[in-house]
Parts: sequence; structure tokens; C-alpha cells
Amino acid sequence: MAHNRVVYALDSKPPLPRTVVLALQHVLTMFGATVSVPLLLGPQMGMTSEEIARLISSVMLCSGVATFIQATFGSRLPIIQGVSFAFLAAFFAIISFGVENGLSAAQMMQLIAGSVIAGSIVEIIVGFTGLIGHLRRLISPVVIGPVIMLIGLALFQHGAPKAGTHWPISGLTIFLIIIFSLVLSRKSRFFRILPILSAIVIACGVAGLCSALGIFKEGHPSYMSMTVVESSPWLRLNPAELILPWGMPEFQIGFIVACLAAFLASMVESFGDYHACAYMAGADDPTPKQISRGIGCEGIGCLLTGLLGGFSSTSYSENIGLIGLSKVASRYVVQAAAIILIGLGLVAKFGAFAATIPGPVVGGLYCALFGLIAAVGIQQLAKADLSSDRNLFIAGFSLFMGLSLPAYFDGSVTIYKPGAAELLANVPETIRVIIESIGKTGMAVAAFFGILLDNLIPGTPAERGLTAPHAGEPEAPIIHEPHTEN
Repeated sequence: MAHNRVVYALDSKPPLPRTVVLALQHVLTMFGATVSVPLLLGPQMGMTSEEIARLISSVMLCSGVATFIQATFGSRLPIIQGVSFAFLAAFFAIISFGVENGLSAAQMMQLIAGSVIAGSIVEIIVGFTGLIGHLRRLISPVVIGPVIMLIGLALFQHGAPKAGTHWPISGLTIFLIIIFSLVLSRKSRFFRILPILSAIVIACGVAGLCSALGIFKEGHPSYMSMTVVESSPWLRLNPAELILPWGMPEFQIGFIVACLAAFLASMVESFGDYHACAYMAGADDPTPKQISRGIGCEGIGCLLTGLLGGFSSTSYSENIGLIGLSKVASRYVVQAAAIILIGLGLVAKFGAFAATIPGPVVGGLYCALFGLIAAVGIQQLAKADLSSDRNLFIAGFSLFMGLSLPAYFDGSVTIYKPGAAELLANVPETIRVIIESIGKTGMAVAAFFGILLDNLIPGTPAERGLTAPHAGEPEAPIIHEPHTEN
């Protein structure tokens, strides 16, 4: 039974022009997060501007290929695939090793590719053997709810800090998203379908106008410049630049194990994302077979990512939030978005043009969308019996530890000693990297404690939310359809 009302359901096929525009909205929503990872890791590896541009193009190509596989053969839910933040700790460990040993950026990428490819094979096996689907009995709404909440809440560092680089433009973006998606959408089909894209276009238009008039000078956070577009080549079709652009993958067991921990976090995150996306799309909860196909195809996406010179691939939470705001859940729209992403990876000028979106606009977008993901986590948790002290403790403890333990491992709270670094100083490097990879990822921490406690502490299937929904479960909000189309 559907839980949410949508404008375009999973199997709907909007008219082609509208499909393209809706797909572009998905691309713009995930673009900032996808590009931010190569922009973060590239300089750490000592990459030149040309290498970073190649890395960005590779990442966009990988995202498009992985998205098309997921929406067509995997879970078949409207989920965009992109670079997973769960892998950052493992990738930083590889980069630190590379810097200490004088490796080039290409050699570091070879180590990253080898670790991703090895881990992807494990993910493929876990997915297509049906193991992840059968784990549904071990992963109840008591676990899924806090994990989804942390998917949104753990991204707080990419919201206000990015928006705060220039609040006038980011504030305008947030204001327009709220007005378009929650006010004007009740009266206009256009704003109900395209609230995000409309807000981005207007905010970028204001930033571009201010840049042209000299109000925003070069170097200003909201300054828009076409210089990058003018200097970029048109096409990127040389096979040597597309397949193994950094050279043959290198395999080192310690880094592979570290990435396996990240794959575990990514799979748990995707497990929660499938449920959140199904709810947003007005569909039933994903079946074990559907989940297995989704995880298996994510593994295939990661395997191809390693071969195409990217990082990793997982479901993108912010685009699930976009489905909730726009009420567009068509998988055909996401397939079109995948084709656009592939185009971004092959047409350098197109990617350069998309890169001109100012950071404050992206920051405002994050502020509007990430909180919605956390709210969906609350909805998932409500499927369990929230009058149960057992459930309240497990959910609250796993949520708190998912926020607190990463702060401990990151060393951001220095007044308490000993810190994680001191405790793990004498631990073998392979084990230390595994512990740090899990401990620094809030979703993995919440999943670990949630699964452990939920399966050790006695509780009935109904209490855990594994059978019929709890009688007190709140109904999904009703979206009033307009009487006439604009």
C-alpha cells in the first residue's frame, strides 16, 4: 500500500521535455556533493588543475553509469548514485600513506581503485546471494530509523558552513525552495514538480547579475565566472582517458579491509535509503529481492567506478529528499539524469558550465534537503512501538553514539584524554584503520549498536516494527491536488 502521494509514480513517463528538465533538477541537486569529493581529495594528493578536472569528469561519468544500472536493473527505485562520503576515512588513510611514502597522485588513485574494486566484489556477492535481503529480520525500523536520521544529520557540516560563506544568496535559495515547494506548489503544478530547479535558476541568475554588475568581485563566494567554460575542451572521448585513466589498480590488504568497513557502512546506508526512497515514491517497502538486487548493482557500479577512475558509488540521500519535495518519483526521470551525468563526464564544457554554480547556492540547497532526510528517519522509526522503553533506549543510544563517537575519533574534542589516537597508538595498523573507518562514520556506528542491541535485547516482532505497523503510526501528510493545471 502506498504511503505517500506523488505527481509521477515509479512507472510514469512524463513528456520528454519535462523529463529532461526534471532529470536536470536531480543532476543539479547531487552535483555539489559529487564534485566536492574530488575537490577535497584532489589537492590532498597534490593533483594539478588538469588532473582535478579529469578526476571530476571521471566521477560524473561513474555516477551516471552507476545510476543507470541501479534504476534499470537494481532496486529500480528512483535513486541517484554518487560518491559515498562513508569512504572518506579510508581514502584519507590511503592518501596519508601515499604522502608519507612519496607516491604520486596517480599512484594513490591506483591504490584507491584497487581497494574499491576488491570491496565491490564483496558487495556484489553480499547482494546477489540474497544475504542482505535476509538481513531484514536483523535490521528492524528501530535500527533503520536512527541510521536514516544520521544520513541527514551527519551532513550538517555541508549545510550551514557552506551556506554561511554568503548568507544573502544561500538564504535566498532556502527561501525560494520553501516558497516554491510548500506554498506555491499547492496552487501550481509547475512549482510542485520543479521547486528545486526553479530556486537554483533564480538564485544563480541573481548571483550572475551581481557578478556582471561588479557587485560580486572575483574571489567572492557567490561570484560566477565563465572563464573555466571558455578554457575547457569540448569532448573527452579518448579511451585512455576514460578506462583506467590513472593506470592499473594496486591492491594492498590493509587498505582493502579499510574500504570493506566503508562498504559495510555504505550498504547499511543504502538499505535505509531504499526504504526512505520507497516511502517518498509512494511505494511499498522494498522486498528482500529488491534490496538484494540494489546492493548487488551498487557493487557493480563500484566495480565500474574503480575501472573508470572514480572513487565509489552509493545512493544519494539528497536526491531522495528532492523526491519528497517535488513529488516526482519516476524512474525514467532518474534514467534520464544518468544519461545527463554520463554527458557531463564526456562533454568537458558542459561539466565546466555546471561547475559555475556558486557554493552558497549549493549550501542553501543542502540546508533545505538534509533535514527532510532526518525527518524520514523519524517516520521509519515510528513503524516500531515508540511506547516501548526498549525501543526508545536502543534508538536513542544508537543515534547519540552515531553523533558522539565520530567526534571522539576525529579528535575534535581535545579536552578529554586519552583520545582515540592515544588508545589505538599500539594497535596493528590494519585493525586500527578498520576501527577508525567505522568509528568516524556515524551511520556505521548507529547501525553497529542498533543491530547489536536490537537483536540481543528481547522484543516481539510487532514491538520491533517487523510485522503490522503500530497502531499509533502517524499518517503520511496529504498533498492537495490543484483543481486546474497552470
